[in-house]
Amino acid sequence: MDGFGLILVIVVGVLFVIVATAKFNLHPFLSLLIGAFGIGIVAGLPLSDVVEAINGGFGGLMGGIGLVIVFGTIIGVILEKSGAALRMAEVVLRIVGEKRPQLAMSVIGSLVSIPVFCDSGYVILSSLKKALANKAKVTVASMAIALSTGLFATHTLVPPTPGPIAAAGNIGAENYLGTVILFGFIVAIPTVIVGYIWAIKAGPKIHIESDEDSSMYDYNEVVSGFGDMPSTPKAFAPIFIPILLIAFSSVITFAGWEGGIFSFFLFLGAPVVALLVGVLFAFTLLPKYDEETLTQWVGHGIKEAAPILLITGAGGAFGSVIKATSVAEIIKGIGNNDLASGALFIFIPFVIAAALKSAQGSSTAAIVITSTLIAPLLTQIGIDGAVPLSLVVMSVGAGAMVVSHVNDSYFWVVKEFSGMSITQAYKAQTMGTLLQGIAAIIVTSILWFIFV
Repeated sequence: MDGFGLILVIVVGVLFVIVATAKFNLHPFLSLLIGAFGIGIVAGLPLSDVVEAINGGFGGLMGGIGLVIVFGTIIGVILEKSGAALRMAEVVLRIVGEKRPQLAMSVIGSLVSIPVFCDSGYVILSSLKKALANKAKVTVASMAIALSTGLFATHTLVPPTPGPIAAAGNIGAENYLGTVILFGFIVAIPTVIVGYIWAIKAGPKIHIESDEDSSMYDYNEVVSGFGDMPSTPKAFAPIFIPILLIAFSSVITFAGWEGGIFSFFLFLGAPVVALLVGVLFAFTLLPKYDEETLTQWVGHGIKEAAPILLITGAGGAFGSVIKATSVAEIIKGIGNNDLASGALFIFIPFVIAAALKSAQGSSTAAIVITSTLIAPLLTQIGIDGAVPLSLVVMSVGAGAMVVSHVNDSYFWVVKEFSGMSITQAYKAQTMGTLLQGIAAIIVTSILWFIFV
């Protein structure tokens, strides 16, 4: 099958994934695999080729980024359970100052969410948010918006968060993670600022019962209640040492430095090695070395990684089947279009990811599926190299912010742990993520215009 019929089959396959996930609550892992088999069979591929494409797509992607995702989730769990995430929050509060509580919460969220899932990050920082709101005499809603948007920005834009890593792997940018991290921070900073501005503008107008309940939270008692937290260097090391190793490796590659010492740092800067080093530094945070920490905590991290690995691998299989069809020739024709190959191209991944995010709720699933769909297009129109591919990841991440609403688990976490009504959560969380997504794609498009 080729031409319009093939395009129609692929569109129907994508719609099946969306409807099965959003309407019938089928896990994205199964919906992606069923969609992959359906596209391959209906498109007329030999059955053996369908099986080969699915196995190769799943295994190939796992070979590139599977361990990186597992190591990242293990680091996140240890930071959460050891109190290191709270130490990071306390340090940021000292630096930013308690007189700017919303800004402090935005910065705290953006740092904590690099290794810790935004849902978990919001839960563990919820009491701190309420205590600081009480101390600073500001509404809980303003603090909730600041924290949730801060967490959300880096969750969708900055590796080693699983979503951006999966996107990089899908489009062939796994060797450019240092550049992806750099542009992730560049795009995330104004995105966090937009969330902060929304917090101080909209938050004071949203009054919820938690404003009265926050008086029960004394800031000093909440902080002391965390118990013995790790030292500041130990708390930050599992996040920033891997990032520095990956970044330095990118510098060595870019500069063309050679020699024994540089080869060693290239080895350390390989994402899988850098994240393993991060895990080793995370082990220094363990309060004790026994079955609970070395087995249960690590096991919890592996369990958190499992659904992400499965969705990412299924996304790789989905994309592999599409590539196995004759769609490449059609895409090549699309690639000759000024819209696809010109400055407006950067908006294509954004629109696809935004549609998927709004339809089925999961940012990670939206990132994985979108990056899978656009990967063949990138190859055909010649988008390659560290900077262009990194900006494509940013476009996908920006789209995956738009928008967080009732089909998103994070929406309910923010609502329930803030005491907001659904209407208030729509105004606070949904509108906040919409503004963030728009800000992120505007910054990304400017960078695209400058560098590509």
